[in-house]
Amino acid sequence: MSQTTAPRVRTLLLLLLAVTGALLAGAVPVSAHAALTGSDPQQGAVVAEAPAQVSLTFSEQVAMSDSSVRVLDPKGKRVDTGKTSGQGGNTYAVKLHSGLPDGTFTVTYQVVSADSHPVSGAFTFSIGAPSTTTVAVSDQEAGGGLVGGLYGFARYVSYAGFILLVGGSAFVLACWQRGTGVRAVQRLVVSGWLALTGATLAMLMLRGSYTGSGKFGDIFDLNLLSEVLQTKTGAALVSRLLLLAAAALFIAVLFGAYEKREDEEEKGDLTFGLAIGGFVVAAGLAATWAMAEHASTGLQAGIAMPADVLHLLAVAVWLGGLSTLLVVLYRAPSIERSAVQRFSQVAFGSVAVLVVTGIYQSWRQVGSWSALTGTWYGQLLMIKVGLVVVLVGIAWISRRWTTRLAQTPTPAAKESVKASAGVTASKKSNGPAGGKGSKGAKASKASGGSEKSPADKETVPAGGSGGGGKRAAQLARQRAAVATARDKRLRDADPLRSGLRRSVLAEAGVAVVLLAVTTVLTSTEPGRTEEEAKAATAAASAAQTGEALSLDIPFDTGGQDGKGIARVELDPARVGGNDMHVYVERPNGKAFDIPEVKVAFTLKAKDIGPLPVVPDRIATGHWTASGVQIPMAGSWQIEVTVRTSDIDQVTVDKNAQIG
Repeated sequence: MSQTTAPRVRTLLLLLLAVTGALLAGAVPVSAHAALTGSDPQQGAVVAEAPAQVSLTFSEQVAMSDSSVRVLDPKGKRVDTGKTSGQGGNTYAVKLHSGLPDGTFTVTYQVVSADSHPVSGAFTFSIGAPSTTTVAVSDQEAGGGLVGGLYGFARYVSYAGFILLVGGSAFVLACWQRGTGVRAVQRLVVSGWLALTGATLAMLMLRGSYTGSGKFGDIFDLNLLSEVLQTKTGAALVSRLLLLAAAALFIAVLFGAYEKREDEEEKGDLTFGLAIGGFVVAAGLAATWAMAEHASTGLQAGIAMPADVLHLLAVAVWLGGLSTLLVVLYRAPSIERSAVQRFSQVAFGSVAVLVVTGIYQSWRQVGSWSALTGTWYGQLLMIKVGLVVVLVGIAWISRRWTTRLAQTPTPAAKESVKASAGVTASKKSNGPAGGKGSKGAKASKASGGSEKSPADKETVPAGGSGGGGKRAAQLARQRAAVATARDKRLRDADPLRSGLRRSVLAEAGVAVVLLAVTTVLTSTEPGRTEEEAKAATAAASAAQTGEALSLDIPFDTGGQDGKGIARVELDPARVGGNDMHVYVERPNGKAFDIPEVKVAFTLKAKDIGPLPVVPDRIATGHWTASGVQIPMAGSWQIEVTVRTSDIDQVTVDKNAQIG
C-alpha cells in the first residue's frame, strides 16, 4: 500500500468508528416497539380488595417468559406466582398470592415485541390505601447499558460482514472471474465471512442478557442461552450459522478449485453451479434478518419478507461490490476495464431494486406524512434517503470515469505499443541484408561480448554452488519487485484510473455512514407502529379517566317550530358498552316534546357502520339507551335523526373521538 493510500484508508476506518459510535450511542436504549396501553388494576388505582391477578394489555403481541412480569409488595418482596398466561388478544396476566396486605404494589414488566426488540416499564397500584414503598425501579431501559451497546455493535458488524461476503463473491463471479486468484480479494471475502460468523455468535450469547437483566455476567448463563434458542430470534441466528457453514464451502470452491480449472467448458459449468448455490446461500442469510425483525410482523408480512430479502441482497451486491472494487483499485496490480464496466451495470440494477423495495418498505413502515416527519424512524429514513442520493451521485461520477477508461488507452498500453515499435525497428536494422547493426553484433561476438542484459550476466547456472542458488533466488525476488513497482507506477500514472479510485473511495466513505444509519433504523420503532401505539395509549388513557362525551347538535326540520338542539351524552365514551342520553331542547333551553329520535354511529376510517341505536323515551325531551357498543376507538360520526311531526324530519351529524 502506497504512502498516499494508507492515510485514506485510515481516515475511512476512523470515519467508520466515529459514525458507528455516535449512531449506536444515540440508539441506546432502543425505542420500544410495543406500548403498554392498559392494565387491571389501572396505573395509580386504589382498589378495596386484593385482586387475584394483574393483567397488562399491549399495543401488539409480545413474547413473555415466566419472569417477564413481577409484582412486588411495599417491602420489595415478590407476591406473584411467576406464571404468565395469555388472556386473548394482546392481554397477558400473572396470578397473585392470596392474603396480600394493604399498601402500594409495584408491577414491573420486560417483554420482547413481535419484531424482536425488548420493552420494559413499571407502574403502581394500591390496595386499601397508598403507602410508602421501598421498591427501586432501574432507570435503564431494556436493551440499554453495556450489553445493549455490544449487541448493537455486533448487529453493525453482522451487516458489514454480510455485505463483504455476498458483495465480494458476486463481484468475482459476475464481473471479474480473474479475481479468484487475487489475494486481496480473497482476504476481503474471507474477512466478511469471519465478521458475520463472529458477530452472529456474539449476538447469540448476548441475546439473553440483552432482552433480560442487561447484566454482563448473564452473557455466559447457559439457561438463558437455552431460552434464547427457543425464540424466533434464536432460531434465526442458529439458521444463519448453519448457512455460514455452507458459505465456507462455497468460498473454498470459489477461491480454490475454481481457480485451478483450466478447461473453459468445465469452468463455465462450475461458474453456473457457484452462481446458483451462492444465490441460495445469500438469500437464506438475508432471510434470517427478514424472518426475525420488522418485515416479519405488521402489515403485509407475506410480501414484506421477500421484499426485505431482495433489499438486503441488492445492498450487499452494490456496497459489497463497491468495497471489492476499492480494494482491487488500490491493492491489485491491475483490473480489466470490462470488469469495471460490468460492475457498473450490476450496480445500476442493484440500485433499481433498492428503489422499488425501499419505496414499498417506507410506505409499510411509515404509513403517513406525519410519521415521516414526526417520528425518529421517519427522520432516520429521510437521512438514509439523502445518503443514498449522495451515493448515487458519486456513483454517476464513477460511471463517467469508467466510460472514459474504456475509450482511452492506459499508459501501460502506450508503453507496450512503443516497445513493440522498438522491436520492429530493431529487426529491420538487423535483418538478413546485413547492415551496421549486423556488423556491430558480429564485432561484439568477435570481441567476446554478450547480448544478455546486465541482470542475465549475474545469473548463475543451475549446477552452481549453493551460494549461487541463493543469489538466483534473490535476483528472482528483485525482478518480481521491480516488475510490481513498474506495474504500480504505470497504474498510478493513469489519471483516469486515479480519478476512479478517488470517486470509489468517496462512495465507500458515504456507504460506511449509510450502513450505520441503516443499522440504527432496523432497531428503531417504525413510524406507523409508533403512531398506532400512541393512539392506543391515548384511547386507553381516556377510557381510564372515564370522561363522558357531550355533543350539542343544532337541527331544523323545516316545519313550523322545527328548530332545536339535540344533546348527545355518552358515558364513559370508550370501547365497549356505554350509556347514552339524548336531550332535545328548544332554542330557549326548554324541553322539546317530539315523537321520535334515532342515533347512528359510523367509523368511516375503518368502514364500520352505520350502527343504529333507537333510544327509549323516559321523559319529555329525554331519551336514553344502555349498553351502546363501540367496537373500536377512532373518530366516529354521530348521526341524530329528529322527527318533529308526521312529515317534518331531519338528520344531523357531528364527529367525535371515542375511545
